[in-house]
Formats: sequence, C-alpha cells, structure tokens
Amino acid sequence: MGSLPAPAWEHAVVTGGAGFVGSHLCSALLAAGTAVTCVDDFSTGLAGNVAELGDHPGFTLQEADVSQPFTVRRRPDLVLHLASPASPADYLRLPLHTLDAGSLGTRNALDLAHHSGARFLLASTSEVYGDPREHPQNERYWGHVNPVGPRSVYDEAKRFGEALTTAHGSTRGTDTCVVRLFNTYGPRMRGYDGRAVPTFIRQALAGEPLTVTGDGLQTRSLCYVDDTVAGILAAAAHGMSGPVNIGNPSELTMLDLARWIIELTGSASRIAFVERPTDDPALRCPDITLARDKLQWEPLVAAEEGLRRTIAWFRAHPDG
Repeated sequence: MGSLPAPAWEHAVVTGGAGFVGSHLCSALLAAGTAVTCVDDFSTGLAGNVAELGDHPGFTLQEADVSQPFTVRRRPDLVLHLASPASPADYLRLPLHTLDAGSLGTRNALDLAHHSGARFLLASTSEVYGDPREHPQNERYWGHVNPVGPRSVYDEAKRFGEALTTAHGSTRGTDTCVVRLFNTYGPRMRGYDGRAVPTFIRQALAGEPLTVTGDGLQTRSLCYVDDTVAGILAAAAHGMSGPVNIGNPSELTMLDLARWIIELTGSASRIAFVERPTDDPALRCPDITLARDKLQWEPLVAAEEGLRRTIAWFRAHPDG
C-alpha cells in the first residue's frame, strides 16, 4: 500500500504546483513518466520548490493566476487542482484571493479538464469538516463550519469547490474526483506559514520557545507528504469521484507534538502557551476506511521518521 500507480497519463497540469504539496506531486508525476505543466502565480508557492525540475525535458513552469481563464500549450489528460493559499498565515493575509482560487480557479481548472477530455482532481481539505462533532471524520459527515469566521475564507472556498466539482461532473460529464487532504508535513514547508510542524521545528532549531496555542490538547493527524502524494495519485488513477479522505489516522495533541520536536531536535527550548485562534478545531482525525478499501492506500511513513526527515531538511535550509 502507498506505492505510486503505474504511469497512466501523458501530460498532467498541476495548479499550485510550486507550493509545498504541489511541488512534491510534480516530482512524483515526472518520476512516473508523466509530462507536467506546473501552473502557479507564486502568491504562496516558491519557484525554488521546483527549481530542480527545470532541466527535466517533461517539465514546464507557467506563471498564471488560475482565477483568470488560462490555457496550456499541450492538451492534458489529467488536471490536478491544488492552487490555493493553504496555511492560516496565508489565507488570513489573502482572503479574497483564497476565495477566488476556490471558486473561479476551480471553475477554470474544471473547464480546462472538460475541454481536454481530462481527468480532474480537486485537492480539498479536512477543513470542510470544521470543528467536528463526529470523531473520527468520515466522508459522510457534513461538517460544522462557521461560514463567517476568520477561517471561513479557506473552509468555504473548499466546500464551494467540492460543490462546483460535483456539479460539473453531473451536468457536463467531466471526469472528476475530490480528495480531502488532512494535515500534511514534510520538506519544503515554510517556517513562517503558521502551521504547527514548521513553526515548532523553526522555533526549536533557533532555541526559541515553542508557541503552543490554548492548552495544547487539540489534536491533529499528521501525514508525511510522500504518503499524501501517493494517495492523491491513487485516487486519480482509480476513477472514483470521491470525496475520499487522504490522511494519517494516527492522532496526537499539539502539546505532545511540541515536546516530541524538542526531543528530536535536541533543543533546549521551552514551551510557551499563547492564545488559541478563533474557530481552531479541537479534534482532527480521518477515517480512511474508504481509501483503504477502494484505493488500497494507507500512509507508510511513521511520524517519527517523517519528523526526522523534515527536521533534517530545515537544518539544511535554515531560510526555509
């Protein structure tokens, strides 16, 4: 389980391909023999994330804002829509851009897939479940989201994107799929993007206090980026419409995560408790029964190994 499917596509378009997950997805597709056009406006993505792919004969980097109609030079047979600010620091800084990416951007990417006869996959999020009242969360749960809270620009953009993807498939016959990605971590995360893993690692390596919000007892389920990418490609190759959860069902508190990172880095940092953000979910854990049964996928990288790899990357990229 967790291995990449056999090459099935000649050319894939990855929107948001210079982002954290998107760049790893571009690398995996190229390694599987698929040509890739990476479309990114660099509002949150980094050209450096795909710099090593620049010399690959199958790779094309195209700067474009997907909320505006866009075209690509070669007809794709797969469109993977990841373009969106995804970290709290980004979507709170870029609220309208986030909503545009989830609405107009999704529509434009769907239209590209439809006119090309391509398979379309929307990278949605566990945030569609909001602050859940069911635990763990399975795909039948409708969620508990504040539609006007500070996180709503991201949560509701993704929820709308799911509705739009579903409608496009049912009314226009576009071959669509929705995956709901749970918390993903690994190399190429930005140290100041506001997510727990890079924030804690950056602080620990600098000897700064690790800022745990609230009492730290809120939970997350962390999936290493290689496993997330394998899940995305498994869903794309399967032909299912979804939604399907892609995440690691191993749950831990943020306080335990902070302590673990201090231990793994050998840091002398202490823990400092700070105010918890509004609408911050208390619980987050995926039910991945559907992914296991239909995709024969489950995460393979243990949390300690994934954290060690991520810490090593941050040591080698102190400006990350």
